[in-house]
Amino acid sequence: MKIIDFLKAGAIIPDLKASDKEGLIKELVSLLEEKGEITDQEKVGNLLLEREKLGSTGIGQGIAIPHAKTDQVKQIVIAFGLSQKGLNFESLDEEPVYIIFLVLAPIDATGIHLKVLAKIARLLKDKVFRNSLKSCKDTKEIFRVIKEEEEKNP
Repeated sequence: MKIIDFLKAGAIIPDLKASDKEGLIKELVSLLEEKGEITDQEKVGNLLLEREKLGSTGIGQGIAIPHAKTDQVKQIVIAFGLSQKGLNFESLDEEPVYIIFLVLAPIDATGIHLKVLAKIARLLKDKVFRNSLKSCKDTKEIFRVIKEEEEKNP
């Protein structure tokens, strides 16, 4: 299983405009609706924000992995955003977030959902990889960096 199997090149924002958690979620969810991955961005956005109330998915080291299960998708869907200036995500370490993987899973996809979250977290433990992602300037470069990292660390 590879992250790039679920991450569409068109679902990447290399320079997020949002400055906070809610704006970031709206920006990424809006992109997913625009790309035809979901049909109700308001419903999905609300699900993600409800999940955040249980505890921040800002896991520290400049990373957030907002996620939710929804009837809006038939398979795992991932969107990626990069904040060049960093944003407040109420992270566990209280530091700004730069790297965001947004994961949506079908309601009945518990096993694969958890595997995808674990794979993303495992890849992002590598500081060199995080720094490579943060220095990316466009969609193609982000996709390439993720793909190369997955090939090195299957």
